[in-house]
Amino acid sequence: MCSFARRRSLWTMQSSFTNLVKYTSYKMKHLKLNTPLPYSCQSSEIDAYGGYGSQHLYLPNRTFSLRFPKSNSKNAYPGRESMDNLENEEDFIDDIEVEELFQQKIPTDIGEWDHRVFIVHPDVKWGPKKQHLTTANLQMAEAVGLVNTLENWTVVDKIILSTKIPEKKRIFGKGNFQILTEKIRRTPGVTAVFMNVELMFPTLMLFKRELQDAWGMKVFDRYSLVLHIFRRNAKTKEAKLQISLAEIPLLRSRLKNEVVNLDQQGGGSRYIMGSGETLYEVQQRLLKERELKIRTALERLRKKRHLLRSQRKHKDFPIVSVLGYTNCGKTTLIKALTGDSGLQPKDQLFATLDITVHAGQLPSHMTVLYVDTIGFLSQLPHQLIDSFSATLEDVAHSDLIVHVRDINHPETINQKVNVLNILKNLQIPERLMNSIIEVHNKIDLVKGYEPSEPGAVPISALQEMGLDKLKHRVEEAVINSTGKLSMILKVQLNSPQLGWLYKEASVQEVHDAEDDCTASVKVIISAAAYGRYRKLFQVT
Repeated sequence: MCSFARRRSLWTMQSSFTNLVKYTSYKMKHLKLNTPLPYSCQSSEIDAYGGYGSQHLYLPNRTFSLRFPKSNSKNAYPGRESMDNLENEEDFIDDIEVEELFQQKIPTDIGEWDHRVFIVHPDVKWGPKKQHLTTANLQMAEAVGLVNTLENWTVVDKIILSTKIPEKKRIFGKGNFQILTEKIRRTPGVTAVFMNVELMFPTLMLFKRELQDAWGMKVFDRYSLVLHIFRRNAKTKEAKLQISLAEIPLLRSRLKNEVVNLDQQGGGSRYIMGSGETLYEVQQRLLKERELKIRTALERLRKKRHLLRSQRKHKDFPIVSVLGYTNCGKTTLIKALTGDSGLQPKDQLFATLDITVHAGQLPSHMTVLYVDTIGFLSQLPHQLIDSFSATLEDVAHSDLIVHVRDINHPETINQKVNVLNILKNLQIPERLMNSIIEVHNKIDLVKGYEPSEPGAVPISALQEMGLDKLKHRVEEAVINSTGKLSMILKVQLNSPQLGWLYKEASVQEVHDAEDDCTASVKVIISAAAYGRYRKLFQVT
């Protein structure tokens, strides 16, 4: 009798796992969850807001192909009705409209063609803008890296010039400006100048025009260049909308300058016939309407993210946000932790612009979801960070933050400070800030590496060194942050208890009892799930 019960229990476990496959796949497919299943090793990337499709689940010695047809039943999955309503709300702005918003009124003036760039770095000697944790040469090296991120762009020459206050009407005095002009004119093949300042403020726009007139080529700042990199890497609707929102300040600034030019010619303040508005007022109104439409679309997407987060929380999947300075190795680490072959890390800045979620297992067999985030960068204007707040909002709602550092980078300390400052500006909860796990990545590139900071976990994601220790640290932190319980339960093998535990908890060990009809099961389970277990099976 009990051997039959054991087989039935195993069938129940398999059936429960199959149901979990279907349920979890539906829940996660809207959030680029590449491997949503406890034993997944590989899967192709799923579109963040795509339709139903086929997905492969890889288990030891077995491969299943699952195809989920779109069901008309509102009760096919819990929360389905609210998801459908939200999808209908989102349809008010379709892909074509997003693409039109994304392609019209591109404000950077960089164009789509390739450039041979001359880089100018203003070295601030004193004052609040002076950088104390880095050097002019290291800042120049990062500027070169930004330019080289763009395919077919090249740096033909570069120069560092001293300045006192880069926000004045002119960045340089007459002497340095003359030196710079002569050097640019003597350098053959230059098509654009990259001024490595955060943002050409409105007070500098006249100076920018003077520079462009003097040198006969485009001049752009750090903000414009980073936005151009984002444009080239943007693939999803959300990324394109966020970039379009970040460009509004540039469009507004350009509009003011165009009106100044028109006023000088006597045309900026004239009323358009029959409208009662000046040309400037019409352009300003259209810009406000554009901004409102983008913000409304992003708010709908934000609500969708909130619903998906709620559904993940309902399934008790702990969320681990993996973040760090751009190109520190976040995606490589997540690939190493999850075995997800669909991830293709790139050795370039801002390769990741969208949140993607990937399932992995901890030593206790607990499934966690690793969230791959956009990389951070120093000297980014707050407007750009604010525009991506919808994406970075997921970090604030995670159970744990893993901060990855490129320990081989000469500016690793400065990069750490920048990342932590951005997190504070995003108002990340104190409980998350106090529990951050710091990871020192790329130790294989550091000769004679010695840990310099207590508590840091040394690893090489590429060489898969130190990952076991990191997984144990993550597991310990996740259990603390989520309040999960570790306990041993006695289950009846002639009931669906064991299958239920495999579905709703993390089963670590199963030991048969002497009577062959019961088993002792060691599990990690949330308090809510344990409450449901006791109520369902009347356990005291």
